Amino acid sequence: MTGSTNTPVRTGPVRYATAARFAPPRPVAADDSRPPSGEICPQLPSRLDAVMGAPLDARPQGEDCLHLAVTTPALDDAARPVLVWFHGGGFSSGAGLMDWYDGGALVTEGDVVVVGVNYRLGALGYLCLEGVSDGNLGLQDQLEALRWVHRHIAAHGGDPGNVTVFGQSAGALSIRLLLEMPQARGLLRRAILQSPPLSITTRPRADSEDLGRVFAGLLAEDPRTAALPAILAAQRATARFSLRRSGSTLEPPFLPVAPSAAGSEEEAAQTVRGLDVMYGWNADDMTAFPGGGDDAAELTRRVYEEPLTRYGTALARAGARVHTYRLDWRPAGSPFGATHCLELPLLLGTREAWRASPMLGRESWAEVDALGRAVRAAWTAFARTGTPGPSLRGQELPVRLGTVHHADVVRTAVEDDVHSIRSIRGPHQPRQTSVSTAGDGAGEAPQR
Repeated sequence: MTGSTNTPVRTGPVRYATAARFAPPRPVAADDSRPPSGEICPQLPSRLDAVMGAPLDARPQGEDCLHLAVTTPALDDAARPVLVWFHGGGFSSGAGLMDWYDGGALVTEGDVVVVGVNYRLGALGYLCLEGVSDGNLGLQDQLEALRWVHRHIAAHGGDPGNVTVFGQSAGALSIRLLLEMPQARGLLRRAILQSPPLSITTRPRADSEDLGRVFAGLLAEDPRTAALPAILAAQRATARFSLRRSGSTLEPPFLPVAPSAAGSEEEAAQTVRGLDVMYGWNADDMTAFPGGGDDAAELTRRVYEEPLTRYGTALARAGARVHTYRLDWRPAGSPFGATHCLELPLLLGTREAWRASPMLGRESWAEVDALGRAVRAAWTAFARTGTPGPSLRGQELPVRLGTVHHADVVRTAVEDDVHSIRSIRGPHQPRQTSVSTAGDGAGEAPQR
C-alpha cells in the first residue's frame, strides 16, 4: 500500500505463519505464494459486547488466521520504535486486524511502527487434551509473530532492536508469559501490560486437561476433524460449565497451561533483568464483570491493583526498570466508569470503530481524542526511551503515572515547572505521580 507524508502506510493482512489444527505454528515457506485470506480466528461474540459494543467491522473467520498488519509512517530505513499489539478478549475473542486496534494515531503522532497480531483463540488455541493438543498454541503464535517482526520490520521502517510488546487483559497476560520464556529473549526490549488479571494467568495442567475432557465430551466427536460450528458450540457449552463450576464471570474457559515446573513469582521475574516494563489498571476495571459483588472499587483493588503491585515489586527486584499507571477517567454518561477496556479508544482505533460504544457514554469523539493524545504520547515515549515521563511536559493526563523502585531511593520520573507534581511513596511501593493542569497544587495521587 502507499501513503503520503501525513498518511500512514498500512501493509496487511500479512500471513506470518501457518498451522494445521492443533499443531504449532511454522514460518511461512519461501515458496508459499498464496494471497493472505485476512481471516481471524473463529470465535463467538465477546462477553464484553455490553461494555465495548459489538465490533462494527465484519471479518472473515477461519483457521488460516495467523495474520498481522503493519502501520508505519513510511517504508524507509528510519529504524523507528516498534509497538506490537496483542489484543484481549479472554483468550476467546478478538483479532489484531480489527478496526478497534487501528494504530494510525500512534503512528502519526509518535513516529513509531505499530503491528497488530492475530493469534489462535478458545479451543483452537488453548485446548489441553491428551492425544490432541498440549495447549498454549495461541502463545506460540504470538512468539512466532515476534520472530516475524524481528526478521521483517526493518523493511517497514522499524527497528528490530527496539520492540515494545503491548497488550490488554488476555493480551497482557500473554505478555507476562512471554517475558518468562527464554525463546522470547532478544525479540523484545520493552513491555506494557494493560489491566492483566494476574490471578488467572494460567491454569494448572491437571485442571486444563480436566476441562479439555469436558469440552471433548460436549463435542462428542474428534476435535481434530470436527466442523468449526461444532467446535464453537462445544466451546460455548464449556464456557457455561466453567462458569457454573468457578462462579467467576472473569475467568474464561480456556486459559494458558501452567508450566509443569513453574517457579515462584520472584524466579519468573528474573528473566526480565534489564528490560523496561510498564503496567497498570483502570480504576473501575471490575465494573465490566457482573456478579462478583457490588463494590467494584474493592474488587478492582483485589483483582488488579494488589497483584500487579506485588508483580511490579518482583520485577524491580529482578532488575527491570518498572513504571506504573492508573486510568481514572470516567466518561460522562457511562454507567461503567473507568472500566475494563476504556483505555483502548484512547490508544487505538478510530471515531467510526468506537461509534456508540457504551463505555464512552456521552463523551464526544473530540474529547476522547484529546485525552487519547496524551495517553498515546506516554505510550510512544515509553517505547522510544523506556520512560513515559520526559515527553509529557505540559500535557494533560487522564492517567496517573508512577515508578516502582526496589530501593528506598527514588529518582524523579517527571519534572515540570508549570504543572503541579506531587509524589507519594512507601518502601517497595509504586510511586504515583499526578499532573494537575489547573496549576493550583491539586494533583496529589490518593493513597490506596
